[in-house]
Amino acid sequence: MKIAEVKTFVVGVPPPHFGGRYWIFVKLTTDSGVSGIGEIYSVPFHPHVVQRMIEDVCERQVIGADPFKIERLWRIIYSSGYTQRPDTSLLGILSGIEMACWDIIGKELGKPVYELLGGRVHDRLRSYTYIYPEPGDRTDVYRDAELAAKRAAEYVALGFTAVKFDPVGPYSAFDPRQLSLEALDHTEKFVGTLRDAVGGRCDLLFGTHGQMTASSAIRLARRLERFDPLWFEEPTPPENPAEMARVARQTTIPIATGERLTTKYEFARVLEAQAASILQMALGRVGGILEAKKIAGMAETHYAQIAPHLYCGPVEGAANIQISACSPNFLILESIQTWGGFHAEILKKPIRWENGYVIPPDGPGLGVELDEEVAARNPYTGKALHLEMLDRPV
Repeated sequence: MKIAEVKTFVVGVPPPHFGGRYWIFVKLTTDSGVSGIGEIYSVPFHPHVVQRMIEDVCERQVIGADPFKIERLWRIIYSSGYTQRPDTSLLGILSGIEMACWDIIGKELGKPVYELLGGRVHDRLRSYTYIYPEPGDRTDVYRDAELAAKRAAEYVALGFTAVKFDPVGPYSAFDPRQLSLEALDHTEKFVGTLRDAVGGRCDLLFGTHGQMTASSAIRLARRLERFDPLWFEEPTPPENPAEMARVARQTTIPIATGERLTTKYEFARVLEAQAASILQMALGRVGGILEAKKIAGMAETHYAQIAPHLYCGPVEGAANIQISACSPNFLILESIQTWGGFHAEILKKPIRWENGYVIPPDGPGLGVELDEEVAARNPYTGKALHLEMLDRPV
């Protein structure tokens, strides 16, 4: 079996754009007609440039390759152009290709990917959602504590036992920063209001985006400890795990990180520094499914847990489900609400979510099929990137 064809999809996400402005998918087809799908997460170039980058990598290194030889193909692409280091652009592309290969392998063997990586150990996967705005909101759910608390209670009524939010404020290209007293007060009130609304029925996931210096994060963590969040996410930027470790040492709140990291090498530094005890690999960026499994294995030796990150489309979501189902140290899975809306529309069969849990599929490969007609009807025509930071200090 050899990979014979590659096709890419740059899909514009309709309003309200939950999961980003666009999603990038890659489809590989073998000479025997078996196809697999993968997703590339947030490469920092325009998606049509990324589309050509995917095609270039596939033309040079993927067409003609055996999809079963994932380790070999991974090393060749990872070392392309004498890089051989954790580069987010190349690793995003590699992640989508690797994911598609696993989809092919599972279909060829008639097994879900999780059965090929040690077998399922979790029959259902606890999930959480960000607190999202709704049509008709008169204020900003990301700033209005009362509205956020109301929305959190609604999610709990649906069955969620954890919700995530970032009340610290915008993230900037000039971060990290020392939070003002006003920002500290607002954040403390915000978290307290949510805790009052959900009581002990729901974990609070305090999600930040590297806005703070270590000293500022420590000041904030001391204010928040009494509300007992399940985690404090990415309190400092991802470049320096030693600084994040300073925060971890001075708070009782578990530290989570990983959405902007790639490969086992960067996650090894996090574990060695004791910077976080919850690892949030984004499978469309980290290096793919097998790389995530290696990271999960390293985490086990440190009694750390995994909580795969998701702010993109349902194909990466499907890969997250596969790695979570076969990892003993799985903690919780990020969902975008209940996997409805465009996340369901673009799949031939939606991801199954029931009363706060995702049910791993029994189908072969990733267990999802992209609806290519829906993808074709929704091309991305914008100029902005998937996510962008403020271009000025806060």
